[in-house]
Amino acid sequence: MSLRPARGTPWWIALTWAPALIVPRLPFRLVLTAAAAATTSFFRDPERRPAGPGLVAAADGKIREVVQREDGRWFVSTYLALYNVHVSRMPCDATVLEQDHIEGDHRLAFADDAHTNERMEWLLDTAYGELEMTQFSGAAARRIIPYVGPGAVLRRGDRIGLIRFGSRVDLLLPVGLVPTVREGQRVRGAQDVVAVAETAEPTR
Repeated sequence: MSLRPARGTPWWIALTWAPALIVPRLPFRLVLTAAAAATTSFFRDPERRPAGPGLVAAADGKIREVVQREDGRWFVSTYLALYNVHVSRMPCDATVLEQDHIEGDHRLAFADDAHTNERMEWLLDTAYGELEMTQFSGAAARRIIPYVGPGAVLRRGDRIGLIRFGSRVDLLLPVGLVPTVREGQRVRGAQDVVAVAETAEPTR
């Protein structure tokens, strides 16, 4: 695991270690050290390699919903708990066509009405067709930090942004892609495959 903090890590994270260093009583120092370590760990940014062909998870977390919509496209939603890595990744080779930041609520990211939360919507041009991806803030997450913008050409697994604290990432797959994950399954961003093409090759 890389010890390098994720791009977009706030500077004040370093200050969380100060009380642990100056408090004289050992029990309090241990508690403060654990709290500082947990906060620092939130901003970790490990190196990952895809486990196989197909679309990889855009984020670490638990699959909260897998459903096929009326137009034939599959919807895959991942919930990120506070202990998950919060650096988002590109599921496949893609060009960013559109990127829209939308102000909204800060409800719990796993709630049914969390789709009204503050979010970053991505429209991606891929070899499989247009892929829609949405990063949501949560009750604790208050900021989404994109690393790239419209026109960026990215490879599968590339880092695309950071969501600070608990959050959610949704994928709306192009027709012809089918999910390989189920609800309740835990996945690792840029490593675990979440969808594959029904045919052996991309559509173009």
